[in-house]
Amino acid sequence: MVDETNTELRDFLRSRRAKITPDAAGVLPSSGPRRVPGLRREEVAQLADVSVDYYVRLERGRHVNVSATVLESIARALRLNDLERAHLFRIAKPARNPARSPEPQRVRPGLRLLLDSITDVPALVLGRRMDILAGNHLARALYSDFEALPVRSRNMARLTFLDDYFRSLYVDWENAARGIVASLRLYAGRHPRDPVLAELVEELSLQDEDFRRWWADHDVFQRTHGTKHLRHPVVGDLVLGYEAFTPVDDPEQTLGMSTAEPGSPTAERLALLARWAPSAPNRAAAAAASGAASCPSGRVPTASRPPLQAAPPAQSGGPERR
Repeated sequence: MVDETNTELRDFLRSRRAKITPDAAGVLPSSGPRRVPGLRREEVAQLADVSVDYYVRLERGRHVNVSATVLESIARALRLNDLERAHLFRIAKPARNPARSPEPQRVRPGLRLLLDSITDVPALVLGRRMDILAGNHLARALYSDFEALPVRSRNMARLTFLDDYFRSLYVDWENAARGIVASLRLYAGRHPRDPVLAELVEELSLQDEDFRRWWADHDVFQRTHGTKHLRHPVVGDLVLGYEAFTPVDDPEQTLGMSTAEPGSPTAERLALLARWAPSAPNRAAAAAASGAASCPSGRVPTASRPPLQAAPPAQSGGPERR
């Protein structure tokens, strides 16, 4: 007999119920101790105006023909935001397509020209599962010479968790890493049968305890705009804004652009990085040719990391992917 348990729906509902307090949900205090960290199942059922039995079956991931009206009521009861609500609707009625790898993604020549024309701030094109499809010269100087890495390693999630340089690059690494995990979880809701995603999640879960714990939280996140604080070994601290744009012809590609306040220390340091950048790919290629770009024990290679002794002093203050 085929098990039709919807584990993604089950775990998401449990995680959201555990995160909301009775006060936040408007539930009157009850007598006696509470044995659950958030709401009880019967409280969610009451708030959503469904039977307790129905909600229990739904939260257990049992096959139920849940209506949009019920899902909307549950979303309100759990105080889901717009992104979480859309995720709930998506995983409650997942597509039953067979597991297969999506068609390869390519960066259009016009988009690549646009990327290369951005010379004063870092810019990247990310694809499915946060694969790094392309980067301009400042992105390569800031993050890594991606083209010197094996194709499999050109993934922002894999780099963030398995590359020591990326761990040191983010001043608040935990916040950045949590956002990446939540972005992957959002992608998983859209592509529940993507075998390449399953392989990536399995690898990171086995190799990193933080990833394993945060993946189990079932948080979802879509990067649109914000601020990030980086500490580059050549130019020092960078406080960058970022904006994310989606090409109309491929909604699963994202052009991510960093921003810096004109005349700010960050803008000055980016200018310094741009002057230093032309020599960085040559050093990376030499390191890769010598065999440094291999990836022992599953770790991401670090051949393209900037050697500090070759850099000017810091001032104060690709290929197709499936």
